[in-house]
Amino acid sequence: MAGHHSQQWIRRRPVRAAAGSSRGRLAGRARRTTLNPSPGSPSKIDARAVVLPLALAQFICSYAASSLNVAITAIAKDLDTTVIGVQTTITLFTLTMAALMIPGSKLSDIWGRRTCFITGLAVYGIGALLASLSPGLGLMIVGNSILEGVGSALMIPPVYILVTVIFTEVRTRAKYFGIVSGAGALGAAAGPLIGGLITSLLGWRALFLTQALAVALIIFLARNLPDQPRQVPRPPFDLGGAVLSAAGLSFLVLGILQTNTYGWFVSRKDFSVAGTVLISQGGMSPVWLSIGVGAAVLVCFFRYLRARERKGKEPLLHRRLLHDRTANLGLGVQLIQWLTMQGTFFVVSVFLQQAWKYDAIRTGLMLTPASVGILASSAAAERLARRHSQRTLIRQGFIVTTAGMALFLALVRTTSGTFSLVPGLLLTGLGVGVMLTAAVNLVQSSFPDSDQSDISGLSRSVSNLGSSLGTALAGSILVAATHPGGRPFALSLTTLLVVTVIGLVLALFIPSRADS
Repeated sequence: MAGHHSQQWIRRRPVRAAAGSSRGRLAGRARRTTLNPSPGSPSKIDARAVVLPLALAQFICSYAASSLNVAITAIAKDLDTTVIGVQTTITLFTLTMAALMIPGSKLSDIWGRRTCFITGLAVYGIGALLASLSPGLGLMIVGNSILEGVGSALMIPPVYILVTVIFTEVRTRAKYFGIVSGAGALGAAAGPLIGGLITSLLGWRALFLTQALAVALIIFLARNLPDQPRQVPRPPFDLGGAVLSAAGLSFLVLGILQTNTYGWFVSRKDFSVAGTVLISQGGMSPVWLSIGVGAAVLVCFFRYLRARERKGKEPLLHRRLLHDRTANLGLGVQLIQWLTMQGTFFVVSVFLQQAWKYDAIRTGLMLTPASVGILASSAAAERLARRHSQRTLIRQGFIVTTAGMALFLALVRTTSGTFSLVPGLLLTGLGVGVMLTAAVNLVQSSFPDSDQSDISGLSRSVSNLGSSLGTALAGSILVAATHPGGRPFALSLTTLLVVTVIGLVLALFIPSRADS
C-alpha cells in the first residue's frame, strides 16, 4: 500500500467513547483527522478543509463537460456560428484534457502537487473567463478547448495523489475518495440541470462566469493544502514521452468521438481532408483510421519508455505500473464504470428529450434519483470499506448497477409514467457510487508514494477514455437503430448492460490480496 512507504503524517485526536458504544465504530464516525503539513503551513489542518477544494475541483471539471451540452444551440446562435462548430469546441476540450492528463500528472512531481493543482485551477479559471467574453468561436476555442483542457489536466491528477499520500489508512482513504469520486459523478449527473437553469435564467455566458468564480473560491480554499517535502531532486520532464502519449491519446479519443458522425463500421458520409474525399460514404468508417494511428503511436510510446529506462533516464511513465495485476484489473473496471455511467446518463437524457419531449431542465430533474444514489453510496464509502474489501465492493457495485439497468429495460416505455425511471436511476446511482470509490482506492493504493504521479495520470486517462467511449458507443447505437422497429433506446441500454456484466466478470479476477 502507498501508506506503507510514506511518511506518516496523520495524527488522531483522542476520542472519548460514549457509554455502550463500540470504540472502533465511534472513532470511525466521530473522529476528525489532523495533518502535519509541509513546512511553512499551519501546524494542523482539518481533513475536511483539505478534501473540500479537491472535491470541488473534481465537481467543476465533470460539471463543465456535461453542462455545456444543453447550451449548444444558444451559444451557436449568439456567436453566429453552427452547432457543429460548438460541438467541435466541446470535443477539443475533451481531447486536450485526455491527451495531457499523463504529462500533467508528471508535472506534479516536478512542480509539487499543491503548486500543480493551483496552477491548473488558475489556467482553468482564465480559460473560463475568456470563454465567457468570447465574441466569436475563435476565443471560445482558446478559452474552453485549450486553457480549460490544460487546466483540467494539471489540477485533476493532484486531487487523487493528495488524497492517497495524505490519508495513509486504506479505509479512511476510502471515505475521502468517496467524497471526491462522488463529487465527480454528481457533477456529470447534475450538469444538464444546473447548466439548463443557468442558461435559461442568465444566459450561456454565465455558465463560464460561474465556473471562473467557483475556481477563484477553490484557489482560496486550497492556499494551505499540505504537500510532502521533496526528498529527492526534481526529476527531468520527459518531453519526448509527453509528445508521444499526447498524440496517441488524441488520435485514439478523436476516433472514438467521431463514431457519432461516421459510425463504427460503415461510413455514414464522405470523409474528406482539405477538400479531398479519402473515404466515400458506404466505405470503411474512418474512425478506425484515427484509432489505428493512435494505437500505433501508443505502441511507439511504450517502446520509447523501455528504451529510456534502459538508458537510466527518468521516463514520463514507469512501465512497472503495468506489471501489477491488481492495478491492471482495477484500471479495466474503472474504464467500464465510467463507460457505463456516462453512456447510461446519455441514453436516458436523449430518451427523455426525444420520447417524452422534456426540456433540459426537466431532463436534469429526472436524473436526480441517480444523483441521490451516488451521494448516498459515496457518503457511506468509509463505513462500507470497514466492513468489506475493495474487491467485494467493486463486485457489489457492478451487481447493483446491473440491476438498475435491468429495471430500466423492464419498466420504462414511451407510454410509462414518470416514476418508472426512478428505481433504475436510484439503483444505478448507488452502484456507480460504490464501485467508483472502491476502484480508484484499489488502483491508487497499489503503489507507493513515489509512483503516485504516474498511476494517477494513467488512472485519469483511463477514466476519460471510458467516459468518451460510453457516450460514443451509446450515441452511435442510437443513430444506427433509428429505423422503424429498431428500438434504439432499448438496444443502447442492452449493449451497456452487457458491457456492465463484462465489468463484473473482470472484477471477479481481482486477486484476494486486494482485500487488505
